[in-house]
Amino acid sequence: VVYFFANGKADGNASMKDTLGGKGAGLAEMTNAGLPVPPGFTISTNACREYLTHKNHTSTKVNQETFKALAWLERVSKQKFGSLTNPLLVSVRSGAKFSMPGMMDTILNLGLNDKTVGTLARRSQNPRFAWDCYRRLIQMFGEVVFKISRTAFDDVFDDIKAKEKAEADTDLSAKALMEMVVCYKGIVEKETGQAFPQEPRKQLQMARDAVFQSWNTPRAITYRKMNSIPYDLGTAVTVQLMVFGNMGNDCGTGVAFTRNPSTGNREFYGEYLLNSQGEDVVAGIRTPVPIAKLRKKMPAVYKQLIRIAQRLEKHYRDMQDFEFTIQGGKLYMLQTRTGKRTGQAALKIAHEMVKEKLITKEEAVLRVASGQFKQLMHPVIAVTGKLEVIAKGLPASPGTVAGRIVFTADEAVEKSADGPVVLVRSETVPDDIHGMQAAVGILTSRGGLTSHAAVVARSMDKCCIVGCDAIQPNEKERTLSVEGYTLDGNDWLSLDGNTGRVILGQAFTLNPSKG
Repeated sequence: VVYFFANGKADGNASMKDTLGGKGAGLAEMTNAGLPVPPGFTISTNACREYLTHKNHTSTKVNQETFKALAWLERVSKQKFGSLTNPLLVSVRSGAKFSMPGMMDTILNLGLNDKTVGTLARRSQNPRFAWDCYRRLIQMFGEVVFKISRTAFDDVFDDIKAKEKAEADTDLSAKALMEMVVCYKGIVEKETGQAFPQEPRKQLQMARDAVFQSWNTPRAITYRKMNSIPYDLGTAVTVQLMVFGNMGNDCGTGVAFTRNPSTGNREFYGEYLLNSQGEDVVAGIRTPVPIAKLRKKMPAVYKQLIRIAQRLEKHYRDMQDFEFTIQGGKLYMLQTRTGKRTGQAALKIAHEMVKEKLITKEEAVLRVASGQFKQLMHPVIAVTGKLEVIAKGLPASPGTVAGRIVFTADEAVEKSADGPVVLVRSETVPDDIHGMQAAVGILTSRGGLTSHAAVVARSMDKCCIVGCDAIQPNEKERTLSVEGYTLDGNDWLSLDGNTGRVILGQAFTLNPSKG
């Protein structure tokens, strides 16, 4: 049921995706290879299938194995769950056999409560960091376990941020974050009728079972149908020692690719954020920085990442997408998986890997799905007359599309029946998957090239522009403010996913397949 990984030795390996899921198998393989992976254990997909088969009930055996594994992790880490002197904190993360980016759930900083947060503040000598971790835990736990709307937490966050006159979340003081924790706990009590759980072992049980349940969320089911992923695989759950990217400016988190997933160019590609946790990058809450800039900030870490990227690609013989955290200037690897890519990138990567003798010609043919060839025929903007370019963002997924503006996923599904729509959001969330499928293109004001919107759009062959900070979508008012314009659902936008241009109206396009 449980498979361990720590200190260069793991119970599993890359071939065990059926049992460990993609994340667990990747962590095991990286551990065996001697890469810097925080210790932890993976609860198998078998336990998930058993849980779902028995109407969301965990067997005594799985509970016993979970807490036996927890005791092992306490010994390895020399920390203890709930300790008031040296508390163990863990992440609880999903991981199916096939990559389903953002479709299932994760909870970070588990093990914090009203007492251990004070211990973390004293031990780190950084109260702001400790309270930041606690507010993140309560929000993630509230959303994942108690199914509380993210909006409830976001409204409080925005109010306190405005009151503090903080431009970024990193500008919030420890006092402001303590106030946020009180408000967040109030939301949990109001929405559920019970207090936020203080017992760490109870937190772990509830989090594990909620991650099992996330296999059958509407967004996960939609994604599986879109990608022909079998419904009965289940997800593994990985419990891992927390490492912190939000302890200060010698810390950070990022996502990187061994090659460019949009073009296929052989270049180290990715993004990172200083003083942040992993969800900040992938959720698109903040727009991250190109990874090349890490070379100046942390040259030793950057060189280590380059070496690891080369090792991973050579080992897996395919482009890898990996997550990392930097704590106190030290690098930790949190995940590796085969990277999602555009059709153009798939063709180029397959061709070049044959030349590099990483794969055979036969393997190269199998690497490019039939649907990806269609992407090579994306229309492009026709240069006829003056284009009214009203904003520019990051070109996350190629193509050129035009459609009427919609502001929510449900609206995208509803209005797409009457013609093409462009989904405009501050950032997309996993629950938007049905709207992303219905829209011809996606535009976000926040997030980077490795955000949820970017990664999912590439896998869906959808034109996408992210990090377009000149636009201000207002979901409540159903308006979009940009460069002196106020647009609504009657207005058309054209997106040029090749350059990141946002164009007012319907731009003329050329179809290469007919050229």
